Amino acid sequence: MQKLRVTIWNEFVHERENAEVARVYPRGIHQTLADVLGKQDSLSVRTATLDEPEQGLPPAVLDTTDVLLWWGHAAHEAVKDELAARVQERVIAGMGLLVLHSGHESKVFKRLMGTSCHLCWREAGERERVWVVNPGHPIAAGLGDCIELEQSEMYGEPFGIPTPDDLIFISWFEGGEVFRGGCTWTRGSGRIFYFSPGHEAYPIFHHPDIQRGITNGVFWARPQGRPAEVPRHVPVEQARQRITAKGPTMHDAAGRLVSPKS
Repeated sequence: MQKLRVTIWNEFVHERENAEVARVYPRGIHQTLADVLGKQDSLSVRTATLDEPEQGLPPAVLDTTDVLLWWGHAAHEAVKDELAARVQERVIAGMGLLVLHSGHESKVFKRLMGTSCHLCWREAGERERVWVVNPGHPIAAGLGDCIELEQSEMYGEPFGIPTPDDLIFISWFEGGEVFRGGCTWTRGSGRIFYFSPGHEAYPIFHHPDIQRGITNGVFWARPQGRPAEVPRHVPVEQARQRITAKGPTMHDAAGRLVSPKS
């Protein structure tokens, strides 16, 4: 059985410019996530970063990716519009996409949502409780009532996103704010999961329950069959029901077939 092909994209800026972030993620957020997902025998995992050729995602990589994870923060504008458009096209064609934390402001996410994706925030290292509000959803499998994070960045409502297809997690913060931090959508043939916990200065991606949620999200977002092959012309000879040029048929009150008047 072919393995699910996963690519983890990280802009990889904070880890190289900020000593505190480098202490938490010494090999980068992308490698931390790769180590987690790489434990799954059914996944084939690779990483990509902004400074690599073609910003890490040339067509050959995207075309052989079943699920893409995206983490960005400081370099959203450095991502080329052409790359964002290619990712959008791949999602519509069936590739799954997980957008993590501050990836809500990425060109990729905004193109797919069609909205501002703006939110309220505060960076104060406060407690976050990620409440599971849809425990029957596959992404919530194996999780308890909530995930406790000792330190996190506050993300709060209003959150400028379209109404989610599914709302799985709602976060509560020490300051009283709440946030729709675990949402899914379908675009074309592709599935999208936005998961907000994951600020670069805190060891959130080392938390086992956050890792479980991301792993569940990868399997949920996997391609769901073949994409629609459109646009395409369907010749008359391929029509599933016989087409004639005689015009519409008519029936009288007794149900008998009659010829239409010329």
